[in-house]
Amino acid sequence: MSVHPAPNKYKKITTHVLQEMKEKGKKIAMLTAYDYSLAKIVDAAGIDAILVGDSASNVMAGHITTLPITLDQMIYHASSVVRAIERALVIVDLPFGSYQGNSKTALDSTIRIMKESGAHAVKLEGGSEVIESVARIISAGVPVMGHLGLTPQSIYKFGTYNVRAKEEEEAEKLLKDAILLQEAGCFALVMEKIPAELATKVTQALSIPTIGIGAGGGVDGQVLVLHDMLGLTTEFSPRFLRRYLNLAEEINGAVGAYVKDVKAKDFPNEKEQY
Repeated sequence: MSVHPAPNKYKKITTHVLQEMKEKGKKIAMLTAYDYSLAKIVDAAGIDAILVGDSASNVMAGHITTLPITLDQMIYHASSVVRAIERALVIVDLPFGSYQGNSKTALDSTIRIMKESGAHAVKLEGGSEVIESVARIISAGVPVMGHLGLTPQSIYKFGTYNVRAKEEEEAEKLLKDAILLQEAGCFALVMEKIPAELATKVTQALSIPTIGIGAGGGVDGQVLVLHDMLGLTTEFSPRFLRRYLNLAEEINGAVGAYVKDVKAKDFPNEKEQY
């Protein structure tokens, strides 16, 4: 007698569903996606949440940092993803310069993302520094995901991608910021590249879900950059990254075989023409 896995209870993931998953101890699986074709595959595979990350600046456009990507470009990527999904919750990064220092600008940027892409929520980096923007966005009815720890948009401030909050003072600030973001109404929190013990402590202190990337297993869910975990990018190998495929090598082989067949006049053959 064959045993089939139980069907997934959640046909459509919402912020309420993520909260329920935390309360029931069910882990949340999140990945990034930036285009229609891959988002469709990721969604069909059962991912809970898709982050249209400003990491598109790196993996899609080839920039060294996330800073150059624009609001218009984020809307383009988000629109492509939203058209592909049927189940996952789609969260979009507010890009650098679209929310810092001015809560009205933050709300205007968010409204454009929500209206023009059809996304379900936004994410922004920072704690007390951006709390006014967080509150203003949420007051307009838009769900906000926070992001603490390593915040790539602040790379030139910190000057390094090393683990954050290793020292007691920064760790205490991170915990205070996490609570502040929850009190402001954030529905979830990403914690990037911080000590696992601290991430577990924050997770236990919060009632909202926490998503980790390089933050250990004591959080409520995990997120990775899709191109990293599929092995499409090869130069990025942090400790927290697990590669599930080596697509760069496989695609290189496939393209090489195609080139060889074309040069040898083997493609197309008689069955591959009209």
